[in-house]
Amino acid sequence: MDEKRYWIGINLVKGIGAVRLRALLEFFGDAKSAWEASPTDLRAAGLSKTLIERFLDVRNKIDLDTLWEQIAEKDIRVMTWNDADYPARLREIAQPPPILYLRGDFLEEDAWSVAIVGTRRVTAYGRQVTEEISSFLAQNGVTVVSGLARGVDGIAHQSALKAGGRTLAVLGSGVDRIYPPEHRDLAKKIIQSGAVISDYAPGTPPESSNFPPRNRIIAGLSMATIVIEAGETSGALITADFALEQGREIFALPGNIFAPQSKGPNRLIQRGAHPLIEPRDILEVLDLTRVTEHRAARKALPADETEALLLDTLTHEPLHVDEIRAKTGLAVEKVSSALVMMELKGLVRHVGGMNYVVVREIQADYDTD
Repeated sequence: MDEKRYWIGINLVKGIGAVRLRALLEFFGDAKSAWEASPTDLRAAGLSKTLIERFLDVRNKIDLDTLWEQIAEKDIRVMTWNDADYPARLREIAQPPPILYLRGDFLEEDAWSVAIVGTRRVTAYGRQVTEEISSFLAQNGVTVVSGLARGVDGIAHQSALKAGGRTLAVLGSGVDRIYPPEHRDLAKKIIQSGAVISDYAPGTPPESSNFPPRNRIIAGLSMATIVIEAGETSGALITADFALEQGREIFALPGNIFAPQSKGPNRLIQRGAHPLIEPRDILEVLDLTRVTEHRAARKALPADETEALLLDTLTHEPLHVDEIRAKTGLAVEKVSSALVMMELKGLVRHVGGMNYVVVREIQADYDTD
């Protein structure tokens, strides 16, 4: 039985988020043991009486096997912290979502992502800039991230696709509950050239309270957030605040000081955001002017016997540099320098604490040679 179904069950308990789930995993050792734990053990793990009651209620009502089959039938992928290809940039934020549900694919190259967000009531000026910026980024190998909402979000996704690029849509509902409904066809296209993503379980309706938290994921997936047009209380500004907390860059489109939809971006610029003047400014600030060359480098095969040996040694399970050295018999300096170059190529990934994993698609290509 796949361990992930237990993660799903626990994640359905209201009040158990990233912090409590991590605590449960540390206490019980794995999600299955936590899911099957007695009330006494759950109490010992630190859950309150109310949370234990909710936990038991969900456990009694949910058939994990049936739920897992329903998710599989909808071609929804479940990704957890434990997956080597969990988005590396999202993993860096404080309390990353324990579970992500995806329709489509999150690729290694999506690490080069920029979020474009803004008002649903976009002006002709905002539309023009959104189309230009999104197309420019897509043409330069940068993945466009947004929230599939009406207005700026939808235009950003559409423009990226039209330019032949990749785009990610983060929802405030289950990935099987596309909102707004008029964007269902757009979502299908995104799934073919990117992914529709949510940390809400399939079937979750698009309730208003779901949208501010999902903005944290939009910002977390991205190197920078661009705010096109937004009122002073817009959700786009919530995304910018999350980006600021996460130490990411913020760009804002300057506008008429009397226009309501420009008050948000103008205020961000006043607070230190980069004014969005030229599309190329984005690439220069983020050091993405050579992203095409970096992408090409990722497709390279092992350059020498050292890289080949390291690829044979590494798996999708994190391996510490000291263990890699012991298994290969190579000097630690040689291992370290080779890993740095291999990470640039996209052959391996550093997952923290001097631990490395092999990249899934590279490993597959290499094994068949």
